[in-house]
Amino acid sequence: MATNKVQTGIRFEPELLYKITYVAKDNKRSLNAQLEYLAQLCVKEYEAENGEIPVDEEAICRK
Repeated sequence: MATNKVQTGIRFEPELLYKITYVAKDNKRSLNAQLEYLAQLCVKEYEAENGEIPVDEEAICRK
């Protein structure tokens, strides 16, 4: 399956990983989908308080 998403490696304390996985399952999401959802909420909250974050399209394309 082709995707334009960037793969990352995230380290978690075992207890936090267990709990976020539990929440993901309760929300009928994969762990990845839950983390992506939470990241989107975080950015929306930040932008609501601080204004839109400018996106450097050239920097994104270089990745």
